[in-house]
This record gives sequence, structure tokens and C-alpha cells, in this order.
Amino acid sequence: MLRTVGSHTLSIVHEFGDFALFTGHSFRSAIGSRRLWRRIVRAGFEQGVRCLPVILIVGLFTGLVLGLQGYYVLNRFGSESLLGTLVSLSLVRELGPVLAALMLVGQAGSALAAELGIQRNTEQIAALETMGVSSHAYLVTPRLLAALVVYPMQTALFITVGLWGGNLSGSLLLGLEPGVYWSSVERAIESQDVRECFTKAATFGLLTIALCAYHGFNAHRCRSATGARAVSASTTRAVVQSSIIVLAADYIITSFLV
Repeated sequence: MLRTVGSHTLSIVHEFGDFALFTGHSFRSAIGSRRLWRRIVRAGFEQGVRCLPVILIVGLFTGLVLGLQGYYVLNRFGSESLLGTLVSLSLVRELGPVLAALMLVGQAGSALAAELGIQRNTEQIAALETMGVSSHAYLVTPRLLAALVVYPMQTALFITVGLWGGNLSGSLLLGLEPGVYWSSVERAIESQDVRECFTKAATFGLLTIALCAYHGFNAHRCRSATGARAVSASTTRAVVQSSIIVLAADYIITSFLV
């Protein structure tokens, strides 16, 4: 039993170190990389524009549900005027960055892991390295740099749509005055809340895109499968681990910043 526990522990430590080296090498590859901005813009399009529908839809329904449930809870205490405070702080401090990151992982992250896994299996990555092109600089670095900008922007959009969803539930469906709702939103949100929100969003973007790129880039190392099954297994592992790391990082950041 001790041998098994030790073997698994060493495997986890080895993979964590390999992931850290992979991420560090990807950032170092940005130095001297040609046409980097063009690839960053393309990566931003993949993570931003293509993910807009899911961000808008999930953000709207999150705000609708928060407004509906929050109104019924506050109504028990005669505090319906605080609905804007409940919705805004819930979205800005926790739900906004977390749910936006999970949606981006499900669409952009999974697509990235699958794309790199296929490129590894078809030896496209090996061909780049044979021609003297840094595969990290060409395939990974633009995605990481774009995520540092796109994730906060998508989170801000998610929160904005969510606030309007809360207003729809409270004002149009339940009869709360719109002025009361928006005034409580304005009083509730402080600059510290916004900084914490964007810190979480940028951290989630860096961790999740790096993790998805790492698993796709190393799909050929999958021990349980080969070929297309290895790509599928790597993509699944990337999405699952990225979702877990979002929740874990959210707790760690919140515990330090609260």
C-alpha cells in the first residue's frame, strides 16, 4: 500500500512540475517571436467572439435565477430593496468569474486541447519543430496571452448581462422598482470587489488555458489509449482538471483577499 501511495504521489509531483515547466517555457517563448500579435488576435477571436453566445445565455439566466430566488428569500424579511445588492455581490465576487471561466473551459478550452491533441497525433507539432519553429511560441503562447485579456472581458460581459437578468426578474416579473434595484447595485459594488473579480478572471484564464494546452500538447503520452482515443481522453482530463482548478483557485484567492 505504501509503495502504491508513494508511486501515485511521485506521479502527481512529476506532472505538476512538468506542467509548471511547460507554462514557463511557453511564456519565455514570447520573447523574439515573430507575428505574435497576429496569433494573439486570432486566439482572442477563438476565446472571445466564438464564446459570446454561451456567455450571454448563461449570464442572462444566472441573473434571472438569482433575481427570482433572491427576491423570495428577501421577501421573508421585508428586505426586497436589497435585491440589487444580493445579485451584484453574488455575481461580482463569486458567480461571475467562476461560471464564465467554466463556460470558456467547456468551449474554448476543450477545443484547444482537442486541436493540439490532433496536431500531435498527425505529427504537425513534430513538423514545426523539425523546421526550427518553436511549437510553444506558435501554438501555446498566443493562447495564454490572449486568455489574460479575454477572460476578464468575458467575465465583465457575463456580470453585466447577469445584472440585467436580475433586474428583469425583480422589476418586470415581481414588481420591484427599477430605480431601487439599480441604486442598491451602485451602493453595493466597490472598487475592491471589481479588483478581486478581475484578479480571479485573469488567474482562471491563465490556469485553465495552460492546463488545456498542456494536456493537448502531451496527448501522445496518454498511457490508457492511443490515437483518437488518446485525444478524447486528454480533452476530457483537461476539462475536468480545469473545472476543478477553477473552484480550488477561487477558494484560495477569496481566502487571501477577503
